[in-house]
This record gives sequence, structure tokens and C-alpha cells, in this order.
Amino acid sequence: MTIHAEVIGDPIAQSKSPAIHGFWIEKLGLEADYRAEHVTPDALEDYLASRREDPDWRGCNVTMPHKQAIMPLLDWLEPLAKQVGAVNTVVKASDGKLVGRNTDVAGFLEPLAERLRNQHYFRMARVLGTGGAARAIVAGLAKEGFTLVLAGRNLDKARDLLTELAEGEHHAAPLSHFAEETDFAFDDREGCCDLVVNASPLGMRGQPPLAFDWSHAPPGSIAYDIVTDPLDTPFLQNARNAGFETIDGLAMLIGQAAAAFTHFFGVEPPREHDAELRERLSP
Repeated sequence: MTIHAEVIGDPIAQSKSPAIHGFWIEKLGLEADYRAEHVTPDALEDYLASRREDPDWRGCNVTMPHKQAIMPLLDWLEPLAKQVGAVNTVVKASDGKLVGRNTDVAGFLEPLAERLRNQHYFRMARVLGTGGAARAIVAGLAKEGFTLVLAGRNLDKARDLLTELAEGEHHAAPLSHFAEETDFAFDDREGCCDLVVNASPLGMRGQPPLAFDWSHAPPGSIAYDIVTDPLDTPFLQNARNAGFETIDGLAMLIGQAAAAFTHFFGVEPPREHDAELRERLSP
């Protein structure tokens, strides 16, 4: 039988993970398979029980709504997954135990790695959204020394998330604060690293756009949107029009998939083909 892994969620048809992992499997010539599996919340426990008995199953990526619900069903959680409070990758260990990991943090930080190797006078990120994705982003940026401004519709939720995941002095703000133009005079940002991150589903196909006025972004900021459908969101378009550098959602998606792929199949994915992969994934 062929070794295999999969992605689970409810719904799951929209997932790009099979295309990403399938591309790497093809390039490496592996005798392996990666598929999508629709798993409803009430079927999650039975799904894991059946996969425990499958000797060829190597693990799964986990999408909504299972990232937190799956945690008590696993045998061990890596410290980062515990800290973030979400699992997006389950790996079957050699002894058959199911290990919960979080590769979203590594995936989010990957396109920033070259910049983060540099020393900065100050690092600040405005993170918009307080859902599951924001948890990984807040944990990752706090670890990299960023001062955070976390914006959400629910201010108490934003404060609680910062208290739980980020040591130091950070700030919560209502999401509506960033919708209107500001005349705030930013100080000299030379030697600083500034990010504006859409960690919400706003701007996704079928969702209203994220209302963000780019007068709130310091000069030299990087706009980073984790939405992948559409890939070029109004948030990114407006950022470019205002003169800011942008990072799209495929960067995080491919980065987190790369970490999971190594766990599943024991080899590094062929990242030298990223440009071709992005073309395949783009509509």
C-alpha cells in the first residue's frame, strides 16, 4: 500500500493542500499520496480511531473547525501547539502515537525570515483579527520581539489573547479604529520593522472587505494578508497603491505545508520550484 497523508475539515473542498503536497510528491517521485477528507465535528473521534489502525497513514493537516477540538483526542502535544492552543498538523509517530503540532507559526514567519535575521531598533505589528489564525500569528510575532497592536471587534477578546500569548507591553484596539483616516505623525522609522497583518477572514471571497485606511501604517510597513481566495485582496491592492510592500496568503500556506510535508514523508519539499507551484495554485 502507498503511504499517505491528508487534510481534514468541514468544509474541505476549497483546500489547496492536496495541490501543494501533490506537487511536491510529483517533483520528488515519491510513492505517496495526499488527499482531502471531509470530516464533520461529530465524526472526528471515529476518524482518528480509524487512522490509528491504518499502517500507511502518516498524519493529517487540520483545518477549521477542528484545530482546537482535536487536541484532547491526541496522545501528545508539542509545546508550541499547547501555547498557541491549536493544532494544524497531526503526525503518527513510530510508536503509533498521534502527535499534535502547529506549523502555522513557522509558515507565517517564513517569508519574513530574511528581514528578521537583521537587527532592528524597534519591531511593531498591527494584527487585525482575533480568531484562530491570529493566535498563531500573535505567538510567532511576540517570540520575534514585536510590540503588538491587536485589533478586533471584541476588545476584551483581543486583550485576553494578548495576555495569554504575548509577554510584555502590547495593546488592544477596536477594529473600527483603523477604518478611518488618521493624521498621526509617525516618527522616523529607519531601522524599524513594521507590519500590518490581516489575520481575519475579511476580504475572503464571500466576505466583506477589511476596512483599513493606510494612513495608520508607518512608512516602510509591510502589508501581509493571510487570505488565499482571492489571492490579491483589496487589502493588498490598497497597500500597493499606498506604496507599501505586500506578502500574500500563499506565502504562509506554502510555508506551513512545507513543515508538515517533512513530518509526514521524512524529506524536505523541493522549494526551488516555488514559482511553478504558485503558478499552479493561482487562478
